[in-house]
Amino acid sequence: MPDVQTIVQLRVTLLEIEPAIRRRLLVPQSTTLADLHHVIQAGFGWTDSHLHEFVIGGLRFGDPDLMEDAFEDDPRILSAADVRLRDFGPGAEPFLYVYDFGDNWQHQVEIEERSLAEAGRKYPACIAGDRSGPPEDVGGVTGYREFLEAFHDKAHPDHRSLRQWAGRSFGREVFDLEKADRAVRSAVRAARRRQATRG
Repeated sequence: MPDVQTIVQLRVTLLEIEPAIRRRLLVPQSTTLADLHHVIQAGFGWTDSHLHEFVIGGLRFGDPDLMEDAFEDDPRILSAADVRLRDFGPGAEPFLYVYDFGDNWQHQVEIEERSLAEAGRKYPACIAGDRSGPPEDVGGVTGYREFLEAFHDKAHPDHRSLRQWAGRSFGREVFDLEKADRAVRSAVRAARRRQATRG
């Protein structure tokens, strides 16, 4: 059976935030961790403006060139392009996806099930989600809590500036499944186009 016919259902949860912010994704099991990075970015509305890594069984996976440039004394990063979801056996333990080492957004990635691709459905796909992702560069979990407090309190001295910064349409309970699914479907192709234009 070709890899493209086997689909992995993932539940990705942003840790340390309640109520939970999560996405349920469908991706071909031939997907590399490097491509999964772009899918998760799109699903949560991140802008891929910072470094990232996957942490699996104590090993770190990401872009070795970018990581070695940023952390010259720590070359122990393995290539995320060399690991595919098919490499995870049945009952695989959840693993971490970490984005923005300053804000330190930690996402738990769980493999929920595998199934055959549905006729007519395009992959990857976002099939469910809870709540809006935090704004980029908000300051991590603590900064996000402080942001929400000021964003929703008209008497807070930073209320007006934060509403302008985040956009008046921001709402932590808002999740647009159709928009997230469109972004996820095009995430890998869009990332490859950007890389090609960079040379």
